[in-house]
Amino acid sequence: MNERITMIGAGNMARALISGLLAGGRDPGCITATDPDPITRQTVACDFGISVTANNAAAAGAADTVVLAVKPQLIDDVLASIAATLPPETLVVSVAAGVPVARIERALSRPQPIVRAMPNTPALLGVGATGIHASPTCSSSQRERARRLFEAVGAVFEIDDEGLMDAVTAVSGSGPAYFFALAEALTEAGVTAGLDPAIARGLATQTAVGAGRMLADDAADPSALRRRVTSPGGTTAAALASFDVDGFADMVQRAVAAAVRRGRELGES
Repeated sequence: MNERITMIGAGNMARALISGLLAGGRDPGCITATDPDPITRQTVACDFGISVTANNAAAAGAADTVVLAVKPQLIDDVLASIAATLPPETLVVSVAAGVPVARIERALSRPQPIVRAMPNTPALLGVGATGIHASPTCSSSQRERARRLFEAVGAVFEIDDEGLMDAVTAVSGSGPAYFFALAEALTEAGVTAGLDPAIARGLATQTAVGAGRMLADDAADPSALRRRVTSPGGTTAAALASFDVDGFADMVQRAVAAAVRRGRELGES
């Protein structure tokens, strides 16, 4: 029997998941999306050929898996709208950043199979990184269903300790912005060195693509890859020495720690 999936919310992440599922051969007749906006509903129906509705309760009640693809500030209202119709055995997958499993259980007033997930924006291109944490009420088959859901948009990493989900958010959830900031700074440095802005941006972008491919395809760790391209006394060595003087590694540690702290604060609010 085909798994029936309901997406509560039809924003970018829900659309990425729908697109990935359909590309992987899922039956569009088994996927439903909900959204309060009629224009969004019409667009999603036309783009994907799936069922769309404004009725969260009915859509959740008919699903094997419900994906909460809404902003954290909307999560309590959404859960209140589906609590009465949601079967107790239905798998609930939340991509609401910073929302712990316990908060979802409180809103539903009962234990429920719940998977907390933290995808990142490259999932929109099918190359995302998603950390998932399954509650103890999840069966092995439900854990596997959650894994397959996010494998449709990239790589999946299972996190046993929910307390580490804030670290996942800090490393991969926010991580694309760190790489964008580096590309931005590298582009500006290239312009300062005399390059045309378009050429500087192109060089920085393609270098990021190539370095990312090397990280993904090579079994060596990042430090080994760095050493391979660093000749003693060469230009790369000079640049990396400047990184060391300016405390680049410490700066990254502080940035990730700040993101972890903020994630915990948001989860407690």
